[in-house]
Amino acid sequence: MINEEAVRISRSPINWFRSFSLARLLDSWRMAFESLRANKLRTILTLLGIIIGVMTVVGMLSIIEGLNQSMAERIGEMGSNLFVISKNPAVSFGPHQDPGIRNRKDLTIDDAYALAEGCPSILAISPECWAHSKVKYKGHETSEACGIGGAGADYLLVNNNELSGGRALTDEDILATRHVCVLANEPAEALFGYEDPLGKEVRIKGQRFLVVGVIEPKGQFLGNSQDNYVLIPHSTFEKLFSKDEYYLHFFIQAISKEELPAAIDQSERILRLRRGVAADEENDFEIYTQDTLMDLYNQITGAAYAIMVGVAAISLLVGGIGIMNIMLVAVIERTREIGVRKAVGARRRDILRQFITESAGLSIVGGTIGIIVGVLVALGVASATGLPRTIPLWSVGLGFSFSVGVGLFFGIYPAYKASKLDPIEALHYE
Repeated sequence: MINEEAVRISRSPINWFRSFSLARLLDSWRMAFESLRANKLRTILTLLGIIIGVMTVVGMLSIIEGLNQSMAERIGEMGSNLFVISKNPAVSFGPHQDPGIRNRKDLTIDDAYALAEGCPSILAISPECWAHSKVKYKGHETSEACGIGGAGADYLLVNNNELSGGRALTDEDILATRHVCVLANEPAEALFGYEDPLGKEVRIKGQRFLVVGVIEPKGQFLGNSQDNYVLIPHSTFEKLFSKDEYYLHFFIQAISKEELPAAIDQSERILRLRRGVAADEENDFEIYTQDTLMDLYNQITGAAYAIMVGVAAISLLVGGIGIMNIMLVAVIERTREIGVRKAVGARRRDILRQFITESAGLSIVGGTIGIIVGVLVALGVASATGLPRTIPLWSVGLGFSFSVGVGLFFGIYPAYKASKLDPIEALHYE
């Protein structure tokens, strides 16, 4: 009675599963890794494709996620009620600019005044034009050319900047074409160190400018400083730089997010009228908002995703073919071993499981190394560029799943071939 009960329990599905999962699976893993360890160089060469593919998936996804987070933060700083009007598109694709865009008329300061007066939904407008020049103070000068911005009185409000000292540019500065400037953090530190720059005179293109304010630092964005510039009145800027060195664009803040569409419609209507654009013609200027910038950014990252998928797919395919080749070689080398195992009672599924386990083991090892290398690459890029250290767990899971899937898929045929060997022929194989 006891023996019958023991037999019944031993044949229960739970005990069968335990026996399979603990004994047979562990035994398969042990044999698999002994085989891999016996052929180290061949194993390493086979793993390279898997490593590169998984590294590409994890590393690129981490970098792109960091870019996404950084871009979202930067665009979010603009404010949901901000839009920009420019002669040219925010981003141009291709080596040559469209002649229709290149030949557009420049925006003018009078256009900015017309928008400020004629658009009730606009809260503030800052006409801006940018060039580059070194800035000097006594025996000091900036190590590289700063951005010199010709700006309006509403620059700080529209661009969400704050002062750490002094004052902003005023309408009086602009009307009188005064030689005054507001320094961002980097030129202030480079020229004055711990000395208070307010009330001192710097030189820009040989002209003296009185420092009236200093702007709070914002840090880096995509590895580039956001604090390496000097603001001067746009009226003074136009006299200091030639027309071919810059073009004008407007940063505009609507009264509220809800008023943004109305502000855009009003601005578009006024500019089309002032620039003589016919009713059946497209705008000869560009208007873009947060959503426009994010759409453009998504186009760029979409191309990066496509490249990543291509590189990863090719690498994983090469790795998979390598795994299949090494497993086919292993079947030939171990033909006699397979014959002996079958002769002493091993079933087809035992041989099948052993070789699929070896194939999966190869891909898991390669996938693990690829994940580690991908994470290190992402951390290195983040440290070098200042991007957020974003390593999404789903990218690690995706890379690992790809590696295991490749191992299982490309290991099926060699495992099937091994399991079909005739034991008598296998024992006589030389």
